[in-house]
Amino acid sequence: MCGISGLFDTQGMRAFSRDLISRINDVQAHRGPDEDDVHLEPGLALGHRRLSVIDLATGKQPLFNESGTVGIVFNGEIYNYRELMSELKALGYHFRTRSDTEVIVHAWQAWGEACLQRLRGMFAFALWDRTRQTLFLARDRMGVKPMHYAWLPDGSFIFGSELKVLTAHPGFVRAIDPLAVEDYFSFGYVPDPRCIYRNAHKLPAAHSLTLRRGASAPAQPVPYWDVRFSNDNPIGLADAAAELRERVRESVRLRMIADVPLGAFLSGGVDSSAVVATMAGLSDTPVHTCAIGFDDPRFNESAFAQQVADRCHTDHKLEVVSSEDFDLIDTLAGLYDEPFADSSAIPTYRVCQMARKHVTVALSGDGGDESLGGYRRYRMHQGEEAVRNCLPHGLRRPLFGALGQMYPKADWAPRPLRAKTTLQALAMDTVQAYHHSMSHLRADQRQALFSSAFQRSLGGYSALDVFRQYALQAQTDDPLALIQYLDYKTWLVGDINTKVDRASMAHSLEVREPLMDHPLVEWLATLPSDLKIRNGEGKYVFKKAFEPLLPHDVLYRPKMGFSVPLASWLRGPLAQRMQESVLSPRMLASGYFNAGTLQTLINQHLGGHHDHSTALWMLIMFDAFLRQALAPVRSVAHAATADVVAV
Repeated sequence: MCGISGLFDTQGMRAFSRDLISRINDVQAHRGPDEDDVHLEPGLALGHRRLSVIDLATGKQPLFNESGTVGIVFNGEIYNYRELMSELKALGYHFRTRSDTEVIVHAWQAWGEACLQRLRGMFAFALWDRTRQTLFLARDRMGVKPMHYAWLPDGSFIFGSELKVLTAHPGFVRAIDPLAVEDYFSFGYVPDPRCIYRNAHKLPAAHSLTLRRGASAPAQPVPYWDVRFSNDNPIGLADAAAELRERVRESVRLRMIADVPLGAFLSGGVDSSAVVATMAGLSDTPVHTCAIGFDDPRFNESAFAQQVADRCHTDHKLEVVSSEDFDLIDTLAGLYDEPFADSSAIPTYRVCQMARKHVTVALSGDGGDESLGGYRRYRMHQGEEAVRNCLPHGLRRPLFGALGQMYPKADWAPRPLRAKTTLQALAMDTVQAYHHSMSHLRADQRQALFSSAFQRSLGGYSALDVFRQYALQAQTDDPLALIQYLDYKTWLVGDINTKVDRASMAHSLEVREPLMDHPLVEWLATLPSDLKIRNGEGKYVFKKAFEPLLPHDVLYRPKMGFSVPLASWLRGPLAQRMQESVLSPRMLASGYFNAGTLQTLINQHLGGHHDHSTALWMLIMFDAFLRQALAPVRSVAHAATADVVAV
């Protein structure tokens, strides 16, 4: 795994400074501590930081072909590179290394942009073709690896694995995008392709970007793949379970190729347990497994992880984390470069930190919930959709809308009695309802939070527009498939993959996700929804597939998630930090927020009247972002704030 960066003059042949490309490349040194190098030629600068995993001796980058006409900086792994190497050798291409990086270079020479269709893996790369005067950027299908880019005021193009590469350039203007702020307080992250800064972008998953020197118009991202739900596979449960188990086995086998120590995360959940059980069946030696536990039993799954470790005879390592482990706020703000409110980033950071003591590569179970219907919200949405289909919208909207307004916000009540959100959702259409359930702060809460001036700066934009846009592309009428598609495009890429990438690379750890193998994802999209959720049981076919390999208690226990005790933190040891952050001069001067609402959230939470921990944590992390990202360039920060409010 690596960090990449670069500069490109889209119109001329200006000379870029070696010192400049080295400095912006080094801000992501944590992504690649083993080697670094840069390449410069008129109009182009490429930088690379390497974490050596495959071909330790000769895989250094930037890497060029024999003639020096095609070069690449690459972050990721191509799992079918050996098969592609054989195919390319048969076509007459010669290899000087054993690396998957050189495979991409020759694949470009052989097939051009169509080479992306041949690649199986996680990747973000920038490829320079001197003969065509073309810079070609691409990102993997599931968005596992990141790619950020921007056009600078002088007309040059900059890209990097992390947003900090862009902000390290002295010409980058840190003007905050008001639409990104609206997105953040809905989703808890800034979804692709938007960035927190107005003129920066994330290359979307399964997209490429082709820049040709001298082109008259700016390049635009182009999709090269999408998942299509058909739900028309006639396969029965037993056959589906057997095939699923074999497909997971193949995906895991491909991801066990490494020239460095390899292991797996083991949370005790279904997905990571299935990955570990599969690894154990493929390995002649005990699999290295890593887990963290919590000293608070409400959040501790370590006993289930131990059951799997015992069953699979792994070399298991466990570290217990204090339930008071909240000292990473500023560290996380620096890692993510944007406001990022998923509090499970804390235990994710800790498990990556712990795993790196023992391995360089770790397999994870990420992606299983999205593909197999594992989230509780999927089952709830299906139930809501059944009600929506029974009543016309003209009747549902006034009936459930009124009930939703009257029903109290019962944070204190058992979960089945917290019906306010459900009643509100029943008054909405499918897409709006799912966005409502996924929003950290719902539309009415964001309206109360934001100042009038900031709301005007949005120009009528709502974070719901993100879901609306993707729903038009989904091409499915199946309620479960639709929201799975929405999660693929937003939650999986913007939250899960971002969280794991930054947390793992902070410790120079490579994480591989077998359940995001794109042939597996494509096949799962053909299965009927009742194989994924049946009789209220999520991941039904997946659990049946792994019954021969895993304990029943692990497969069929209630889902816990990887969470932390936010509400109690914010009423106890973090109470003072919360007040100082939420009501900081930065926050009040930003012009984004209604100061009265900020104070009310604090008072009601501390008084125990309502649980506002989600909103308050989002505000704390937003303040941490402002402090780290804007304070070092004070004049730019002030200009950015004024610019946003005046839009």
